[in-house]
Amino acid sequence: MLGRRRQVAEDQSADWSAHSKKTMIRDGSEVSHELNRRRFLRSALIAGGIAIGERPLRWHALAAETTPAPGRRYFPAPAAPPHLAPVKVARNRVIREVVGLRPYRSEGFVLEAERFGQKLLVHNYGHGGAGVTLSWGTASLAVDLARDFIQPRSDVSSVAIPTKGRKGGTRARRFAVLGCGVSGLSTARLLQRRFQDGTRNVTIYAKDLPPETTSNIAGALWYPSSAFDPQKATARFSEQYRLACQISNRAFQTLVGTEYGVRWMETYELLRHESSLQRELLGGAQLYPQTEILRDADQYFGFPYVRQFSTMMIEPHTYLRALLRDFYIAGGKVVVKEFRTREEIARLAEPVIFNCTGLGARTLFNDSELIPVRGQLEVLLPQPEVDYGYLSGSYYMFPRRDGIILGGTFDHEDWSLEPNPEQATEILEGHIEIMKGLK
Repeated sequence: MLGRRRQVAEDQSADWSAHSKKTMIRDGSEVSHELNRRRFLRSALIAGGIAIGERPLRWHALAAETTPAPGRRYFPAPAAPPHLAPVKVARNRVIREVVGLRPYRSEGFVLEAERFGQKLLVHNYGHGGAGVTLSWGTASLAVDLARDFIQPRSDVSSVAIPTKGRKGGTRARRFAVLGCGVSGLSTARLLQRRFQDGTRNVTIYAKDLPPETTSNIAGALWYPSSAFDPQKATARFSEQYRLACQISNRAFQTLVGTEYGVRWMETYELLRHESSLQRELLGGAQLYPQTEILRDADQYFGFPYVRQFSTMMIEPHTYLRALLRDFYIAGGKVVVKEFRTREEIARLAEPVIFNCTGLGARTLFNDSELIPVRGQLEVLLPQPEVDYGYLSGSYYMFPRRDGIILGGTFDHEDWSLEPNPEQATEILEGHIEIMKGLK
């Protein structure tokens, strides 16, 4: 993702060693996921003006079953309300303010392939506030879109992909990935896993590298929010969104640990009205183990209704650093370069190009539907004793090793990267009120 950012934060990052991990579950329910994947890929390729055949698409580990086996629990239910350490919200504990621009499309992210002269161009951008959460899912679907062109068949009308003979009949394949944020890095790593042939066949071209990407500013709770407007999303998009959520959730589970900065965390959704409990957790209830409804305002922030669920917290600096490390170890190459026109992109030597430029796609590919949604965060001194997060309307709190993250703002079509003092005050005061309810 090529994004401008204000804050130079400590980079910590990560990738996923999925090929070496056989933790995926395959059972009868995998069939429905495969059908969803086929339907999405076929419609996405047709939308890009590319004909495809009836050959079934190969299933791979990322899209394995994401629902726990019947009756299986990941964690035991707590016998008593837990003790929640209060967050010390105060202006003199603010260690930094950061501002980032989410690449948002009300219709949802773009996943499609198109002819680009003699090349194939695959788009994977516009994830809004869910870029980290959806990264492995949309990267997986994007790489699948290119499969028929990487391995062309005589009965399929497709873009001709130049290949070069190698010993043993192996064909060299070369890929360009535009953008080095979480979407670009995830896409590049999947290309290395699926099509690595012993050559340096994946090159990332990017203006900014971690820790200078928009992804480094993400709050990075695994929760696919602010990704689209439900009133404008099509049924087709909703299907691919849920599939991307399922793939990505399972992928992140294999990365839990200090190396990649991913951990499970109890999260509380604070609600004023009982009717809000009817709303499904984003991406599907099956992605959140041990979901419970709590009705004890004295114990839980003073809110009459609280939904507690387990999800993953991702430390973006640790995570992105590890992801870039793994890309280099696998033979990847990075070229620091800014593209200003499509013609510059067309001159790249690679025959298959993945567009993961985030907000940069607005200008490069004339997508006027892609807009910035400005987000401002107040970061407090770390508190190791705070081991939970919460969501309350536009406010959210996530504890990370680099600080307590307090959000947030959602300012549509605001390009400013300057911290707003009034918003800073509003964020701090909002979280102070929430903490007053914690007994």
